[in-house]
Amino acid sequence: MEPIEEKSRNNLFLMDNTANPAPLGLCAFGATTILLSLHNAGITGLTSPIVAMALLYGGLAQVIVGIMEWKKNNTFGMVTFGSFGLFWLSFAALLILPELGLSTAPTAVDLAGFLGVWGLLIFGLFICTLKMHRLLMVTFAAVLLLVILLVAANLTGIHLIHTLAGITGIVAGVLALYMGVGAVINEIYGSRVLPV
Repeated sequence: MEPIEEKSRNNLFLMDNTANPAPLGLCAFGATTILLSLHNAGITGLTSPIVAMALLYGGLAQVIVGIMEWKKNNTFGMVTFGSFGLFWLSFAALLILPELGLSTAPTAVDLAGFLGVWGLLIFGLFICTLKMHRLLMVTFAAVLLLVILLVAANLTGIHLIHTLAGITGIVAGVLALYMGVGAVINEIYGSRVLPV
C-alpha cells in the first residue's frame, strides 16, 4: 500500500496548475476579427496588417491555445480555438496563394462557399454555448450573424450587407476581446472586477 505522503505528492503532479489559455484565444480571435471587420465596414484596406494578424495572432496563437485546451481536457475549447486558428490561417492562405501564383483568386461564390462551411461549424458551436454563460452565447450569435451576412454579401454583391457584416464583426470582436481581457483582469485582482 502506498504511504499517504507519497500519495499526496503524486496527486500534486496530477493536478493541472497551468495558466488558463482561453483568455489568449479570446483576445486573438477578438483583435483579429476587429481588424478584418474594419476592412469589411469600409474603414481600412485589405493590407498586410490584416494578413499578418491572421497568420500570427488569429491563426498561430489560437492553434496553440487549442492544443493547450486539449491538455486541459476541454473539448469545446480545443475545437473552438483550434478551428478558429485554422480558419485564420486558411483565410491568410486565400489571400497569399494567388499573390504567389500558386492558385487563382477566389470568386465571390467561392468565398461564400468557404464561409458557409465555417458557418455550419459556428452554428454547432453556438448550440453548445446555449448551455454556457450568456456573454459567450451572445458572442457566438454575433459571429454566426457575421458569417451569414458575409455569405449574403458575397452572393448578392450588395455593399450595404458587407458594411453591416463589418459592423457585426466589430461587435463580435469587441465582445471576445472583452471576455479575454476581463478574465485576466479578474484573475490579477482576485475578484470579479468585470462580469465575464
